[in-house]
Amino acid sequence: MKRLWDISPPVSTTSPLFPGDEPYAQRWTATIGPGCPVNLSAITMSPHIGAHADAPLHYGPDEATIGTLALEPYLGPCRVVHALDAGALVEPEHLAHSAAELPPRVLVRTCRRAPTAWSTDFASFAPQTIDWLADRGVRLVGIDSQSVDPADSKELPSHHRLLARGLRVLENLVLDDVEAGDYELIALPLKLVEADASPVRAVLREL
Repeated sequence: MKRLWDISPPVSTTSPLFPGDEPYAQRWTATIGPGCPVNLSAITMSPHIGAHADAPLHYGPDEATIGTLALEPYLGPCRVVHALDAGALVEPEHLAHSAAELPPRVLVRTCRRAPTAWSTDFASFAPQTIDWLADRGVRLVGIDSQSVDPADSKELPSHHRLLARGLRVLENLVLDDVEAGDYELIALPLKLVEADASPVRAVLREL
């Protein structure tokens, strides 16, 4: 059997939360007991908690929702690239060592340990890196930080390069124990037809 790597962080009330996002909350609407054979719960949360796929609607007015997007970008060969010493912005030069014959999906590891609390101190993509990847045939990019843009960015230039180039994106991945190299990515978003993002259970499978 092929080995799997779970690259999704836990989702709970203690999940790191981007300021303004709705925290995870769960309540029980039914519990097993006399006259009730099941436990049932109700959940509220931002779809940007944990590993998630942003929809173009998240950063573009009147753009596509997550539930209307084709699934192909989220499933197939991918490359994990380490950029552990890149600093605040991942530039093309930090990925050049793995640029030969890039598959359509690239996940970038920027931190040695995934954060367990919110912090503005995370790496993101320089906008020219999105173009550099798109020019090489990449259709999906992923990162192990909270956003492809810095926490204090209001213009979101990397998000808008994703929109302009038609790339899909995964954020909040956990790549702590994943060696650089090629894998199969499986990270399908839910069919949330009105949503700006969706949680994913992102996994890598050996080729």
